[in-house]
Amino acid sequence: MADSRFVDDGTYYGKSCVKVLRLHQEGLQHYIREFEVTVHLGLLSRKDFIHGDNGDIIATDSQKNTVYALAKTKGLQSAEQFGLELCQHFLDTYYQVSNVRVHIEEAPWVRINQSGREHNHAFTLSHQATRYADAFQQRYKSPVVSGGLKNMKILKSTQSGFVGFVRDKFTSLPETKDRIFSTIVDCKWVYNDTRVDFDKAWETVRSTILDIFAGPPVTGIYSPSVQNTLYIAEKQILEKIPQVEQVDMEMPNVHYFLADLAKIGMQNNNEVFMPTEKPFGYIRGAIERHPKSKL
Repeated sequence: MADSRFVDDGTYYGKSCVKVLRLHQEGLQHYIREFEVTVHLGLLSRKDFIHGDNGDIIATDSQKNTVYALAKTKGLQSAEQFGLELCQHFLDTYYQVSNVRVHIEEAPWVRINQSGREHNHAFTLSHQATRYADAFQQRYKSPVVSGGLKNMKILKSTQSGFVGFVRDKFTSLPETKDRIFSTIVDCKWVYNDTRVDFDKAWETVRSTILDIFAGPPVTGIYSPSVQNTLYIAEKQILEKIPQVEQVDMEMPNVHYFLADLAKIGMQNNNEVFMPTEKPFGYIRGAIERHPKSKL
C-alpha cells in the first residue's frame, strides 16, 4: 500500500450555502441583512477519515444551526464580522477544531424609494454587485479576514483605447483610440487590522473602482488599457483604506464588436455593436503594501 499523508489545506468538512436573514426593528423602520454562509472545519484528528470514528465530528446540521443561533444572539452587523464570530465560536467551543474557514455572500437588499422617500419595511434586490467576505482562523493564531465584490458589470462607451501592443503575423486586431470598455469586476482585499468599519470599507472599494473607471461625469477619464485602470484603482484602494494590506482584482475584457452592416447595404457609424460573452480577454492584478523598514 502506498505511503500517504493528509494535506492540511485540503482536508476539512462543513456546511455550505446556509441562507439566513436577520430582521430587527428601530421604531417604525425595519432593517434586514441576508447572508449565504459556508462553514468548513479542520480537525486535529483524522480518525473520521482513516478509521470511520466519528467521535470528533461536529455534525454539519449542528454547524447550520450554529449559523442561525449566532444570527439571533450576535446579529448580522457585516459579513466580515459574522465570519469572525463564527470562527471564534467553533474554536472556543470545540477543542478538536484546529481551524475554521467561513465564506459569506450577502444578498444586496436596498430600500424601495417612493417619490424620494425610503420605505420603512419594503425592499428590492439590487444586482449592481455581490458582496462577499472570507474569514480564516487557526487555533492560537490571529484571524485573516478579507472582503470582496464580484459580478459588478460596468461599461463606458468611449474614453478608452488600445494601441502600441505587439504586432506580428498572427495579429489581426486593429489599434484604436476610441472603443467601448466593458468588464465584470471581481475584487478581493485582505485586511491587516479587524478594527475597521467593514461596511464603510466595502463601499469605499466599490466607489473607488467606479470613480477610476468612469472619471468625472461630464468628461470621463481616458483608459489606455484595462491593466492600467485596474492598477490605478487598486493603488487608490490602498491609499484610502490603511487597514487593507493587499488587493487582488480581475477585470475581464468583455468585447463589443462593431456589427457588419455593409453586407446588407447599410453604414454603421459606431452605432450598432455585437456583444460577445466568449472568448474574452482576462486581466488580473494583485498589489500589496511595501513592508515597513525595520530601523
